[in-house]
Amino acid sequence: PVAAGSIVVPYGHVIGNEKWRGSDIAQRLQGKVRLIFEDGLGLVDFHLSNKICILYISEADLVAGDEFKRRLVRFRNASSLGGIVIVEKTQLSDQYFLAVQKLVVLELGMVLLPVANQGEASQLITQLVSFYVREQSKDQNSNPFIRKQCSQLAEPSLFRTVQQIPGVGKTKALLLLQHFGSIHRLCNASVEELELVVGQTVAQQIYTF
Repeated sequence: PVAAGSIVVPYGHVIGNEKWRGSDIAQRLQGKVRLIFEDGLGLVDFHLSNKICILYISEADLVAGDEFKRRLVRFRNASSLGGIVIVEKTQLSDQYFLAVQKLVVLELGMVLLPVANQGEASQLITQLVSFYVREQSKDQNSNPFIRKQCSQLAEPSLFRTVQQIPGVGKTKALLLLQHFGSIHRLCNASVEELELVVGQTVAQQIYTF
């Protein structure tokens, strides 16, 4: 399970579990949000921010039995993240919905959002992401320095260059560029400054490199 703080979601992005690559939901999200796939998200399907994630329960999960319940309980017990549970409520799975609602809302204290299919789920995720981006930008609009950094992220060659550093993937490259704003500032950063963004091990790798 993923604990709060161990997954860092770059501004305006969604991090999706590798198992959703090529799915209907992922294809519909492409172009609407910036979607990055990662292994090792454990029980979580999508991270919308550093604090909010989505657990998706499909019609097949509901019909298959109680495995999804164990997954939700394990998530709730192991994680301090805010969990939103998206459930496919269809003609076939409707009979199970009340039991799911009782478990998710009353017993686990999580948010439950029913959808008809993956297409509807992708619209919902898009809306949630734009909501969190708006909330974050309210905090950041008072700081012109942060706004300036975000506008520089459109440079793909810069992004690819930073990904060449050992230990730095797409997510960390974005975070580094958001934080430092340029390759020049990244090259001159101290280990301590790097640690604040990517943690001790990767910071040392970047500094050595």
